[in-house]
Amino acid sequence: MELFELIQTLNTAHGPSGDEGAVREVIAALARPHADEVTADTLGNLIVRKRGSGPKVMLCAHMDSTGLIVTHIEKEGFLRVGTLGGIAARELLYTPVRFKNGVRGVIVPEEKAEFGKLKLDACYVDIGAKDEEQARRMVQVGDTAVYDTAIFLSGDKVVSPYLDNRISCAVLLRVLEELDACPNDLYLVFSAQEEVGLRGARTAAWSIDPDYALAVDVTDVDDTPGSEKLGTVRLGQGAAVKVMDRSVICHPQLVETLERLAGEREVPVQRDIMRGGGTDAGAIHTTRMGVLTGGVSVPCRYIHTPTEMADLGDAAACVKLLAAFAQEELTRL
Repeated sequence: MELFELIQTLNTAHGPSGDEGAVREVIAALARPHADEVTADTLGNLIVRKRGSGPKVMLCAHMDSTGLIVTHIEKEGFLRVGTLGGIAARELLYTPVRFKNGVRGVIVPEEKAEFGKLKLDACYVDIGAKDEEQARRMVQVGDTAVYDTAIFLSGDKVVSPYLDNRISCAVLLRVLEELDACPNDLYLVFSAQEEVGLRGARTAAWSIDPDYALAVDVTDVDDTPGSEKLGTVRLGQGAAVKVMDRSVICHPQLVETLERLAGEREVPVQRDIMRGGGTDAGAIHTTRMGVLTGGVSVPCRYIHTPTEMADLGDAAACVKLLAAFAQEELTRL
């Protein structure tokens, strides 16, 4: 399946942090024909194994997204919500949302809201209910919602909600499709609850106890007007090889190996340094006695907004680089 089609398929599934069941089922169905073993653990991680005789290699992409959770239902039928993960209120205004049961609504600021200092407390979700009684028949406190914006192509750029991190899940599924025999004992982990504290990756890494690990995620860019230089990468310049972010300093051996493989296979790459944010690598690299950990990321604009943007060519470069790493004869530690 092509990357764009995979992203479309994954985005139809509900999967905010802590409620990943639907997206996990979709990924499992897509992975099963190409895997030796597909399991889910207690925290909700999906672990896809391709057996090999070499060292344990873990490629980890989180499958959860940011989202909203209903905290109050007002007598007029409007909903108050909290966030699942890092969402800025100013980026949500007048955005359509979709609940797990299919109910739709829109996020609206109160008339008195100060837009310069906007907080989510000054916003509500309108689901069209006439009063509290009708609203409670439609949703309950504790129900979760995700962005309900469109996915489309603009040239070779894809615009979509939740490219963070469905595009990386699509990348790992394409890697799995391309692998025949694998010299390493490969574990593709689609982790849960990354957006609320890297929780799934921590338990998955403890269970697998890998020799090598790569976190596969999106990364911030430095190619838009007024950039604050939070990242170092640009759309269309290839796969981003992580050097560091706020959660991890990647092992120099893995940075060197990834750049060497890219050079040998003519895969375009760029170095990724993020001044803020982090990935599952932050939890993985300190597991047990420590794990040789790196990262491969898809450059992405407007992260955590309803309309993220990435370059499909960059994602394809990530597929090639990760497939090459998975097939590299690594040394058992």
